[in-house]
Amino acid sequence: MPEKNAKKRTNNPLYSMLCTVFSTLRRYSSSFQPVFFLVSKPSSSPLRLLSALTMASCHPKDEPYLNQVIEKRIKIFQSLQSQQQSHLQSLPHDPIKITLPDGSIKEGKKWVSSPMDIAQGISKSLAANALISSVNGVLWDMNRPLEDDCELKIFTFDSDEGRDTFWHSSAHILGQSLESIYGCKLCIGPCTTRGEGFYYDAFYADLGLNEDHFKQIEAGALKAVAEKQPFERIEVTREQAIEIFSENNFKVEIINDLPVDKTITVYRCGPLVDLCRGPHIPNTSFVKAFACLKASSAYWRGNKDRESLQRVYGISYPDQKRLKIEKQEFGLKPMNCPGHCLMFQHRVRSYRELPLRLADFGVLHRNEASGALTGLTRVRRFQQDDAHIFCRESQIKEEVKGVLEFIDYAYTVFGFTYELKLSTRPEKYLGDLATWERAEAALTEALNLSGKPWQINEGDGAFYGPKIDISVSDALNRKFQCATLQLDFQLPERFKLEYSAEDEAKREKPVMIHRAILGSVERMFAILLEHYKGKWPFWLSPRQAIVCPVSEKSENYAIEVQDRIHEAGYYVDIDMTDRRIQKKVREAQLAQYNYILVVGEEELETKQVSVRVRDKADLSTMSIEGLLQHFQAETAAFH
Repeated sequence: MPEKNAKKRTNNPLYSMLCTVFSTLRRYSSSFQPVFFLVSKPSSSPLRLLSALTMASCHPKDEPYLNQVIEKRIKIFQSLQSQQQSHLQSLPHDPIKITLPDGSIKEGKKWVSSPMDIAQGISKSLAANALISSVNGVLWDMNRPLEDDCELKIFTFDSDEGRDTFWHSSAHILGQSLESIYGCKLCIGPCTTRGEGFYYDAFYADLGLNEDHFKQIEAGALKAVAEKQPFERIEVTREQAIEIFSENNFKVEIINDLPVDKTITVYRCGPLVDLCRGPHIPNTSFVKAFACLKASSAYWRGNKDRESLQRVYGISYPDQKRLKIEKQEFGLKPMNCPGHCLMFQHRVRSYRELPLRLADFGVLHRNEASGALTGLTRVRRFQQDDAHIFCRESQIKEEVKGVLEFIDYAYTVFGFTYELKLSTRPEKYLGDLATWERAEAALTEALNLSGKPWQINEGDGAFYGPKIDISVSDALNRKFQCATLQLDFQLPERFKLEYSAEDEAKREKPVMIHRAILGSVERMFAILLEHYKGKWPFWLSPRQAIVCPVSEKSENYAIEVQDRIHEAGYYVDIDMTDRRIQKKVREAQLAQYNYILVVGEEELETKQVSVRVRDKADLSTMSIEGLLQHFQAETAAFH
């Protein structure tokens, strides 16, 4: 190393301190490897140096213990494997018939032929990509001998079975790397339930993993891949399994919890011997791309009172290209309008298809300022009943009239009053004046036909077209902007949307109508909460009815009543506590149940219920059939 660099290090007090620490650690830990490449950079910050020191030295693995455990497991595995192979060779190798999905039949030998032999007989390409097979509906290792006549299916990475097996096997490769690098106790390593990768949980004592460890973990995994380690399978007894994993209390616990009649299997790839039901891919070389995604903490068996583990998530693929399709950038959708334009544009449209109406309840995102966020009324992630109508200019009036009728119907059901305002051409606008005037005239005519009072909001239209603003008033007479109806001439222009007119050689541009009835579903929900003051109408209520038995004698009948109402499609609870009936009724009233159904011995005998409406004190008696008819009528009337 150049003398000038050595001089700079010597003058660095931090370097002197680290050298003292390195020297001390080397005396007490033969496995410690100092990271001199970081120390040799005088510009490195003290925090970075200490971080590297911590990673390298604070958690040295116990090499003698690890070597002893790995050697013991491999020795037992090889001994049992040799016994089982000898037993298979002693069995009669009778001819068997293997039926493929296309109905063709291949010949094989019992306890000799494997799915991989069949795949190689079909084509080299299939054998090179075959990851797993199914034998009579049971997933089967490609190199595991067939046991009798069977139906055989072979799966590649393009199938769910192939991908799940590929990622499960990759978890074993990850576990091998983690165990060899950190000497941790492996726990479980499945493919993820969402079917996009895998993870391995392990116990590391006090070590916390993070992204700084990923390169080393990936290097260990790729070493296993390069060695083309075969996945080998043996079956073991409970006692043999405990002997193999006696040093790992987590594996022993799993073994002890297995059913008595459960077949226990152990797999080996390279130095890793792991408890696993399998099956697995033929060997590690099938994994061409491997990456760690994230690390997090987890509890053993999901129990917060048990040991704290470290979980490393990973992803892998049979080629490098797929790992790079993962680096594709995705965007959060702020609106549905461009997507609907693309849907209109994806093929040639005819005037006969218009008006074309597209609706979308997809999730949208807006980066609202943090100070503007308020409860449910203004959020960053929301859904709205968004729709776009593509029509001809001559169809604007009828389409707008239809939307206004839709708004009136919905808001009448909710009990809202609302105001209509026509917002006209602003100072800065796009398009020609004649088109704007025709659009405003069409909206004016549609508003007049609605029969509702409306006002002009001069110059407040959008730059791309006039609009009708709809503001609702809740029970407290507060105004909210929910529904919207906007004409747009510019988006069709910018997306070059067109349709063939009556003269097929002629192309015309559609007009786009943006419309929403509820607007943001979250905001509408908040408005309804305030509007109803927590007392939801029966048709919309999450607490439509509750059954309250008077005593233990009427509890079975109360359950029968609950079942009948539930089967009819209504929300119904039951209060089976031992409180007095007056207390039950009072609690139900406070919980805003629309109907409180009291049943006692008298109701049991007559097969009726005593009905109490939420805000009324009087009781009425009804049969169950009559009650359900009443519920149906209330729902139909939106009461």
